[in-house]
Amino acid sequence: MLRILLAVSTLFLLVGCQPTAPTTPDNQSSADPVTIFLVRHAEKADDGTKDPPLTAAGAARAARLRDMLLAADIERIYSTDYQRTRQTAKPLADTLGLPVTTYPSFDSTFITALPRKHTGQHILMTGHSNTIPATVNHLTGSSYADLQEMEYDKVFVVSGQEGQWSVVQLRY
Repeated sequence: MLRILLAVSTLFLLVGCQPTAPTTPDNQSSADPVTIFLVRHAEKADDGTKDPPLTAAGAARAARLRDMLLAADIERIYSTDYQRTRQTAKPLADTLGLPVTTYPSFDSTFITALPRKHTGQHILMTGHSNTIPATVNHLTGSSYADLQEMEYDKVFVVSGQEGQWSVVQLRY
């Protein structure tokens, strides 16, 4: 419980540092930072398929993610086209009334364009143990390793703009 409280407190501080004025196409500028919350899907079933759903523990984790990000002003949600990633994003999407837009698992052109497309916005991306760190690395020039097979609780918060990124890691 203490870890969750600390993570949420850190999240509020991070989000509080962002511009509070609503951003529209008319008032966005290239100086407005984008904040991207990147998470691996929650716990998946071992059903022998390439597209398993979440387990009960995974569904509970997806609900915790929703609770954690409710105050983050998420405006767009992206997920790879797998049950487990869509189901991880679904509780937040349903609560906010946002669609879950699918994207290719790792498409460098899509990732490079993302910050410019969403200048000044907060977005959520769900992916996989290898694609989430690769996306963070591609955006920021970092060198995060793939997540471990049983590591489902990490959130990377990437904020800034091209060439000026910060990365915060949270757990939920």
